[in-house]
Amino acid sequence: MKATGILAPTRMMPLIVDGLRATGKLHCLWEQADPEAYLSAHADQIGAIATGAHLAVDGAYMSRFPNLKLVANFGVGYDTVDAKWAGQHGIIVTNTPDVLTEEVADTALGLLLMTIRELPQSERWLRAGHWVSKGPYPLTANTMRGKKIGILALGRIGKAIATRCEAFGLTIAYHGRTKQDDVSYHYYDSLIDMARDVDILMSVAPGGASTKHIINADVLKALGPQGVLINIGRGSVVDESALAKALREKIIFAAGLDVFENEPHVPADLMACENAVLLPHVGSASIHTRNLMGQLVVDNVVAYLAGKHPLTPVAETPFKSW
Repeated sequence: MKATGILAPTRMMPLIVDGLRATGKLHCLWEQADPEAYLSAHADQIGAIATGAHLAVDGAYMSRFPNLKLVANFGVGYDTVDAKWAGQHGIIVTNTPDVLTEEVADTALGLLLMTIRELPQSERWLRAGHWVSKGPYPLTANTMRGKKIGILALGRIGKAIATRCEAFGLTIAYHGRTKQDDVSYHYYDSLIDMARDVDILMSVAPGGASTKHIINADVLKALGPQGVLINIGRGSVVDESALAKALREKIIFAAGLDVFENEPHVPADLMACENAVLLPHVGSASIHTRNLMGQLVVDNVVAYLAGKHPLTPVAETPFKSW
């Protein structure tokens, strides 16, 4: 008989907790006085883990549960889960794609507009009383007009961003592991070459070892003094020290970031840059979208309990059977 216990190692949104608790199988680890002792006593009962981005679910962690079959991740990014190890050991990993695509794409365009037109700075000018005492905010030195944007990682979200960028009249290019036959945008097989040719570099890239710090000092130098970097993907993709230096020394014009390498901690060097717009990872942070994401976590776990096909298995763990 398969294990039917569901482990929630850390606090999750009420919709997820309530939905999983309704199954009568939920183990909330944060409610336990001695979490380690509780895990030792119940590890063999756990068939599914519901988790988010702030817990490393690596091979060592998953191996503690001999009957584990599912890791249901809250979020489209699942770099905190070792999906390769899971796939090699018969464990399915699911994420929450599609339901957050439009919200994140909206945020990306909002962040781009804020950054390139200096909207947060102009609002601070007004709130500080400078409009009255010093006059209008200075004319902005950059614009969206006639610009070319390069999208790093043209997946679901990247394509939704591209559609919005087309409406703004931007010329679109992209870089990724392979050229995509179903899009007409210009493809670059080199990130640094794309950075050299575009005015705006939009990163939607996932985290993980293969993308760590791929936006480095060389890429930023190639982007140039009028270049704008936007990161809506994962913070680890950008070398934050190199970025802070590039912003201070005007190697690039500006940056807009919704994600950081060590969230919620933001480097002081970036905080000090007036030409950086910094958001607290709000890409999908609407009640509407987060509820859809949470429900997808619940639905994937319920599918496992019912012996059905999971709704959104990730590429590394294609579903065959339970």
